[in-house]
Amino acid sequence: MREMTHAIFCEFLTNADDQVPGIVTRYREEYKRVGELLDSMPEVLEQAHNDIETMLNPEGKQGRKAVFSSDNLFRALVVMGIECLTFRETTIRIAESETLQNFCRLLKKSTVDYTLLCRASCAISPQTWEKSNRFFGIRMMHEGKINPEIIRADTTVTECNIHWPTDSSLLWDCYRVIERNITKIRQVLSMQELTSIRFHVKKIRKLHLDIARFAKSKCKKRQRKVIGWKKTLTRRVKQTVEKIVPVVKKLLNSPNLFAAAIGAELNEKLPAMARIVNVAERNLAGEKVPATEKILSIFEPHTELIMRGRREKPVEFGHAFLLAECPEKFITDWLVFPQRPPDSTLIPVTLERHEETFGAKPKSAAFDMGFFPGADELESLRDDLDDEVEYLAVPSRLRDLGDALMSTYQKFRAGIEGTISCLKRAFRLSRCLFRGFNGFCRAIGCAVFCHNLIVMTPPPKPG
Repeated sequence: MREMTHAIFCEFLTNADDQVPGIVTRYREEYKRVGELLDSMPEVLEQAHNDIETMLNPEGKQGRKAVFSSDNLFRALVVMGIECLTFRETTIRIAESETLQNFCRLLKKSTVDYTLLCRASCAISPQTWEKSNRFFGIRMMHEGKINPEIIRADTTVTECNIHWPTDSSLLWDCYRVIERNITKIRQVLSMQELTSIRFHVKKIRKLHLDIARFAKSKCKKRQRKVIGWKKTLTRRVKQTVEKIVPVVKKLLNSPNLFAAAIGAELNEKLPAMARIVNVAERNLAGEKVPATEKILSIFEPHTELIMRGRREKPVEFGHAFLLAECPEKFITDWLVFPQRPPDSTLIPVTLERHEETFGAKPKSAAFDMGFFPGADELESLRDDLDDEVEYLAVPSRLRDLGDALMSTYQKFRAGIEGTISCLKRAFRLSRCLFRGFNGFCRAIGCAVFCHNLIVMTPPPKPG
């Protein structure tokens, strides 16, 4: 008798277990290898534990011992980094996966709540991720798994989680944030200063939308209207910002904790709001405002405008960071810049940080043409290195690639572009969703550490 269907497709099953597909077995083995690697590096867990113990209450709300250990929380964060998940998705994935529960050592416990996971993530500082990665690199060097004597380095940009900043959109952000917070305060406090402030949210939103809609119109009559709308919007937002300054001072001294918290939030954003209004007024006056004096978001005021000249994305809003890696694709170092420096100044920084980690400068290092500091500066740098670095592969022009050794090193250097692409696609570094500059650095550090875990735990070769 011929069966119409089979419950399981046998060609996808492994020989070891006829009920488990091979892809599941490989998934389990991957986390088993990562877990064994983490067990071999107690220094990493110790660094994370010191941060988590300081930032979180180890006794819990009722004075009891904490349910989750630092190991549980740290491994859950590693799962979040490897699987490229949000905090909520991580909680669900761990709860529904026996493999991840085994990896996080949670079989006898409930899953980690996403709020606790978020607090643990904020507790681990960027410096801790950097130290952990250094411990990782030194151990891999001693075990002979990486060769730090040859490195390649490059810079890239990760964007912050902000909308495209225009004067009208930033002014509208200022107005709606003030209105939202003052409305909350009115529900719990009755202050004379609060009743004197009137908000016209629909009118201000319409001004912003009209400016956004007709800003690029070629009609001169429409352009004159747009200029008038911009002046009105700027004036109204400026008046609102000035009115809440005395209100914020009173809220900060209020005995009501909710009001004090709202006052602290507004007080933190007031300098950025004042700068946004100032820049809008200067633009209306025809002044060309330097990018360094602009605020690109009241929510992420640390964001930097970066011109990279890429055809598909000439302008990016985020931060540049430096990556250095060895031939085994292990990222030996990373450094985030609050303000992007010229690439031509980063060669000494890269070599010095490498020496801090591994005790000696690399024997050879490859960089792209953007790192070329100039003929005289490069010669002076080579003299300062005193033969510690045998070869610096930094071409100044395409003609330099005609040299066989330079060409070989530049082919090697091109491999870091694949690592950058992997970080942006598989580890969510194309756009950082964490808030603040410290959150930005934490995201970079966690992604680099998880990338190195995967690189150092490859599947065994068949046969």
